[in-house]
Amino acid sequence: MIDHVSLQVSDVPVSTAFYEAVLAPLEIRPAHRDGAAVGFFGPGPGSFWISPAQRADDRELHIAFAARSRDEVHAFHRAAVDLGIEVLHAPRLFPEYDADYYAAFVRDPDGHNIEAVCRRTGG
Repeated sequence: MIDHVSLQVSDVPVSTAFYEAVLAPLEIRPAHRDGAAVGFFGPGPGSFWISPAQRADDRELHIAFAARSRDEVHAFHRAAVDLGIEVLHAPRLFPEYDADYYAAFVRDPDGHNIEAVCRRTGG
């Protein structure tokens, strides 16, 4: 269901140290740095990311739901458009993330970044 979660934090180094300590017993460790963002990965699928806060008072959550196909990503996007929801990114490949990273991003009613992502080639 959930592909990854991204949490915006006020101090990336402090939060990295905290999550590194509390997630180590779960075998989840920082394994990727993308600019100021830090990605934590464990033994199973999915990942947890922290990045610098983009807003001071309220922080945007980013939740990515795993789609089984690119058609599901398109259906997710269509449903958002039908509801009049703000589209952040229409369905497309995001090769800067991964060669097969096909996703759409929308803003939920509370302003959070919600994504549907398919990591499979085609379909």
